[in-house]
Parts: sequence; structure tokens; C-alpha cells
Amino acid sequence: MSENRKQTLLGFVSKLPSWTALGNSGKTHCPLCMGLFKAPRLLPCLHTVCTTCLEQLEPFSVVDFRGGDSDTSSEGSVFQELKPRSPRPQIGILCPVCDAQVDLPVGGVKALTVDHLAMNDVLLESLRGEGQGLVCDLCSDREVEKRCQTCKANLCHFCCQAHRRQKKTTYHTMVDLKDLKGYRRIGKPILCPTHPAEELKLFCELCDRPVCRDCVVGEHREHPYDFTSNVIHKHGNSMRELLKGTQPHVEALEEALTQIKGLNSALQERVETVAADVRTFSEGYIKAIEEHRDKLLKQLDDIRIQKENSLQLQKAQLEQLLADMRTGVEFTEHLLTSGSDLEILITKGVVVERLTKLNKVEYSARPGVNDKICFSPQEKAGRCHGYEVFGAINTKEVDPAKCVLQGEDLHRAREKQTASFTLLCKDAAGESMGRGGDNIQVAVVPKDKKDCPVRTIVQDNRDGTYSVSYTPKEPGIYSVWVCVKEQHVQGSPFTVTVRKKSRSHHGVFHCCTFCSSGGQKTARCACGGTMPGKEGKPHTLGLSPCSGNPVTALPLPHSHWV
Repeated sequence: MSENRKQTLLGFVSKLPSWTALGNSGKTHCPLCMGLFKAPRLLPCLHTVCTTCLEQLEPFSVVDFRGGDSDTSSEGSVFQELKPRSPRPQIGILCPVCDAQVDLPVGGVKALTVDHLAMNDVLLESLRGEGQGLVCDLCSDREVEKRCQTCKANLCHFCCQAHRRQKKTTYHTMVDLKDLKGYRRIGKPILCPTHPAEELKLFCELCDRPVCRDCVVGEHREHPYDFTSNVIHKHGNSMRELLKGTQPHVEALEEALTQIKGLNSALQERVETVAADVRTFSEGYIKAIEEHRDKLLKQLDDIRIQKENSLQLQKAQLEQLLADMRTGVEFTEHLLTSGSDLEILITKGVVVERLTKLNKVEYSARPGVNDKICFSPQEKAGRCHGYEVFGAINTKEVDPAKCVLQGEDLHRAREKQTASFTLLCKDAAGESMGRGGDNIQVAVVPKDKKDCPVRTIVQDNRDGTYSVSYTPKEPGIYSVWVCVKEQHVQGSPFTVTVRKKSRSHHGVFHCCTFCSSGGQKTARCACGGTMPGKEGKPHTLGLSPCSGNPVTALPLPHSHWV
């Protein structure tokens, strides 16, 4: 999933309404201003918002591509030229609840459907609060005290008295506002938007909308119509059928959301469990690595102490020997320069014996140990607390003079066939290195074409051995160089004789020719190839003795020999 798509989905999810939070207040309160609905409008997405709140939303332009009317200016034309389609501007807003696009009609927000059901719920909500917030429908100033059941109007005390004094409304039924709390509907009569003095009581079947008495004699003349009470069953039943088909989807979505919620909880638990496993593993691994580190450092310190002790011992021995040498030299020089002839002769025996003994003392002018200590991080070091650890300290140093070359192909090879041999690296003591990582250099060069070396492959086996392979393209004498640390190993360089590749040949030949030669290899068949067999041993095919006549023998394999 792309990042843009992911951000879009996350934004959509974050804007989903919280139905449990809205509760019953969602029927009477605007989702924008959070107050009781004032002139609520029903959007196509079936969300209700105050008219003033909708008018405050920022509109945007939507281009609506619709076909133009056909050009009928030429009445007698057989072909009618269609007008080009032109974009029709359309103003829209976004639903503040679900972000659905709402295309505004020509009249704007006020042309949207009025949510009369929400207005009725607001009245009921106001009644439950002892009429607080309700104002008189006539004067729009004072609080409501009574309701005219005939006119469906909420009236204050002053307007109620005036309502009773009029002849037309004298006998209208007036009810106290507190007596209406148990009612489900107390809404005002719905008046025709075209004829405000008339109530919508009829339904135009052709236009599929409620109309008033004046509408059916005017704009809807000759349209089929009937009273709303007579057609409500048909239209209500069709809506019930749609609702019946929608309800399973609601239940399926609720079940899906329940499963997602349960899976999300299980996912969180699983993540926490795996995170605990990761932490446990990591902590154990860290502990094992730390312990392995301490072992390596301890080993390194032991090596240091051992080498230092060896150096100190060698140093003490060399210092003592040097002191003895200086004593002998100084005494002898003093004797020779200051002693008399008799004194020299008397002391000669002791001096000669001492100097002779000192000159025979064996010592090494080089340090007995070296500083060759290296760390091999890739080398396996076994297991620690069940974890495999890597890294080892090595003090061995490869000695090219002690390295050994092994293999049957050291001095012979065939053209266009891979030849191989093995290099075993050893230290100065002749012990195998037991590890890899050394700088191995191999060159295979023809003696007559030194500027055309053969490509070689050196494989580090990580155990102190290296497998070397190459494929000569032509026969001849080749020189092979094998170096470690730019020094030739034992036996390098050496020569390799590359012979022609033998090819098997299955053919027929005259047995008399072969037999008459006494089975010699120089005998040739018609193809020019030599015959297999040993000199002095006649070849037999299980046939009668050769009569000297050319006879075709059974096909026998033979090779071209070089």
C-alpha cells in the first residue's frame, strides 16, 4: 500500500463519528455547534446540521460534465449536430460528520431538505426541560406556556389570550405545555414552501413529492395526486423493504467490527507476548555476549602475562649473559694492557677457560615471543548459555616456509578441465592454523605466454586450508606461484604439464591392421586415431585368426593419445 493511500485511510478513520458518544443527543444537537438544532437541514448522507452552521462551511467548486442539448435550429436537416459538452459549475460542501461531498442545489443550503423530525425532537427535548428555550411562535419574544393543538402552535400567555378572543380560533383546543411531555409528536404543521399559507396534505405521484391544495390547481395541474394518508402505506412499505435489505448489512458490519475489535485485542496481547520474548532473548544474548567478552578479555590478559613473563625471563638471561661478557672483556683488556708478562701467563688459564665458556653460550638475538595478537570476529567460538557466539583471539602467525601444498593435480592437468589442489597453512611450530583469513595469492602462467595468466579461484575453508582451482585452456608447460603474505610457500613455484584432452572415439576399423601390428599403440584406424592395447599382446575379438584380408570388426572404443 502506498504512503498516500495509507494516510488517506488513516484520515478517514480518524474522522469517523463516535455513535456511542452522540447517543440520543445526536437527534437534537448539531454536530458542529453542539447546540439544539436551529432550522436543521438533512444532507444526502442522512446527517443533520443547522442551516447557519452549513452556511459557515467553506464551499468548493465541482466541475459537472453533462451533455448539451442537440442543435435543432435546422428543421429539415437529416443529421442533427450535437452541441459540444461544456462543463457546468457546481458548488459543493463536505459533510462535517463523514466528509461526504454534498452538491448544493441552485438555492444553496436553504434549498436542502428540512429535517422536520429533528425539529420535533428539539421541541420534545425542550419540553423535558420545562419549556426552557422555547419562545412563542407568534411574537417570538416571550416563553411558551400553552400549545394550540388545532394550529400546532406554541403560544405565550399573552398570545394565548389573543388566540381565544379571535372568532376563528375561539374553540381551538389549548393544552398546557407540561401536559405534552408524554407525546411523541408535537411538531408544527408542515407548510408548502411555494404557498406558505397552505399545509402540505397531498402527494403528487408524478413528481414524487408532497404538495398543497394550491399546487394541484397550479403547477401540478393534471398530475395524479392523492392525500398523504392514502399513499403513505405504499411508499412506507417500499422504504421498509429497503430497510429490510439494509439491516443484514448493518448486522454483518457490526459483527465484522466486533471481530476486528477482538482481533485487535488479540493482536495487542500477541505483540506484548512476542515483545517479552524478544526482550528475554535479547537480554539472554546480551548476557552471553558480555560473558564471552569477559572470557576473551581474560584470555587476552593471560596472553599478555605469558608473553611478558617470557620477555622478562629472556631479558634477565640476556642481561646476565651481557654482564658476564662485559666482566670477561673488561678483565681481559685490563690484563693485556696493564699486566706484566708473568702476570698474563699466570692468569691466562683462567681467562681462556672463562672466555671460551662464554663464547659457547647459545642465545637468541631476537625476542622469544612476538606481538602477533589478533581478534577474528567471524570465527565461531562455541555456545554460551545456549547462544552461539562469535569472536576468537588468535596468537598464531602463518609461516610460509611451513605451509604445505597437497593434491593429485599439483603437477599435471588436462586442457579445458578444472585442476585443483589444497594449501595447508601452518605456523612456525608446524601446527595447522585452524582458521582462515590469510592473504593467499596464486598465479598460474603459461611459460610461453606470460602475459596471459589463467584465472584462479581460491576458496577459504575457514579451517586453515584453502582450495585452489583453475582451468587451463591450452596444453603446455605452466608455472604456478603460491604466496602467503607475499612470500612463496614450501614448494612454490612449481611447474604443471597440461596435456591435451583425451576424447573417446567409437568407430570400426580393420582388425587385420591392428592384429598384424602385434597390438602396438601406433596402429591407426581409418579415422587416424591410435588403437588401445599393450605392445606385444595381440588383440583378439573372439574371431578366427586374421587371414590378412580386410575384415570389418566389431566397434571398439579407442582414444586419441598424445
